[in-house]
Amino acid sequence: MKINLKNGIDKLIFGMTQKDVTAVYGTPDRNYKDEDENVIFVYNSHKMRLTFYKDEAFRMGYIVASSPDLELFGNKVIGKNIKDVKKELASKSITKFTQEEFDTFENYFNEDNWLLFQTEFEEVVKLEVGAIINDKDEFDWKFGKK
Repeated sequence: MKINLKNGIDKLIFGMTQKDVTAVYGTPDRNYKDEDENVIFVYNSHKMRLTFYKDEAFRMGYIVASSPDLELFGNKVIGKNIKDVKKELASKSITKFTQEEFDTFENYFNEDNWLLFQTEFEEVVKLEVGAIINDKDEFDWKFGKK
C-alpha cells in the first residue's frame, strides 16, 4: 500500500466521506466516535484507523497505519530501523523531524508532510499521516480535485 504524502494512503484520499471510503474498502471492522465526536473507522485487514472530522463535515483527515505492506517512495517502512527510513527520506529532501519520547516509544514528526513515525527500540511500528493545513489555516482537501 503506497503512502501518498499530503494525499492519503493507497486508494484513500484526504477529504473522502464515510460513504466514499466504504465504497472502496467496504464496511469497517469497527466504527465509533472519539471524545471530540469525530467518527473513527477501523479496518483490521489493512491495519488502519481513519478519522473523519466532525468540524469538517465528517471528511477523512487522518490515517494511523501499521501494515507491513506500507511503502513510502517504494520502500517498506514498518519494521525498519528509523535511521534507515530517515536516510531514505533525506534523499527526497525530507529531513526535518521533531522527536518526542514516551517510555520505550519515540515519535518522529515531519510537519511539512504531516507524517509521524512511531518507533519502539528504533524500529518503526506505526505511522500516521494527515491532511495538510494550508496558508489560510484550512484543510487542503485532495479528494475530488483534479
